[in-house]
Amino acid sequence: MAERKAVNKYYPPDWDPRKGSANKRVGQHPLRDRAKKLSQGILVIRFELPYNIWCGGCGSHVGMGVRYNAEKTKVGNYYSTPIYKFRMKCHLCDNYFEIQTDPKNHDYVILCGARRKEQRWDPVANEQVVPEDKNTQKKLATDAMFKLEHGSNDQQKGAEKTQSLAVLEESKISMQDDYILNRMARDQFRVSFALTCLFLHFLVSK
Repeated sequence: MAERKAVNKYYPPDWDPRKGSANKRVGQHPLRDRAKKLSQGILVIRFELPYNIWCGGCGSHVGMGVRYNAEKTKVGNYYSTPIYKFRMKCHLCDNYFEIQTDPKNHDYVILCGARRKEQRWDPVANEQVVPEDKNTQKKLATDAMFKLEHGSNDQQKGAEKTQSLAVLEESKISMQDDYILNRMARDQFRVSFALTCLFLHFLVSK
C-alpha cells in the first residue's frame, strides 16, 4: 500500500508547483481522513493493545496485540516525555475505551471503557534481572562505600547462582547430540508399542 501511494500520482495539466502541492490544490491533507480532526489535536493512528483487557460495554475479552484505528491526542508531559491518550471503539460492540501512556512506570493506563486483565508479577520474585533505578545509579556514581557494598552483594549473588549455572551447562551438553536423543526416544517408543500389542493380543486370546 505504501508503494502504491508513493508513485503514479496524477498531476493535472493546469497544476502549477509554484502555487503549492497537488494536495493543497484540491484542499486535501496528505494523511487524508486520518487528519480530518487535526485542528483539534487528534490524529488517527493504528494502535495495538499492549495487554489483555475486558471490554466495559459487552464484557468480551480482547487479547493483547489486537489493532484498532485510534484517535491519538497529546494530553500532557512527564518531564520532557509527551503523554498520549488513545481513544478507540470495541470491534465487538459500540463501546469506546481510552488508554493513556504512563512514561513514569513504563506502562499504559486504562482511563475508561475497559479494565485490564491482571497478569502482572514482581520481577524480583520472578528472579528476573531488574535494572537499577535512578537513585541507585546516582549513589553508585557518588558514594564509594555504597558502591563497594553493592559490588559485594553482586558477588555473593553470583556465587549463589554458580551451581545452577553448572547444572544448566551440563544439561546443555547432554542435549547436544540430536541423533542419540532421537534414537533413544524411538527405542522407548518401540518397546512401549510392543508391550501394548502383547497386552492387546493377550486380551483378545483370553
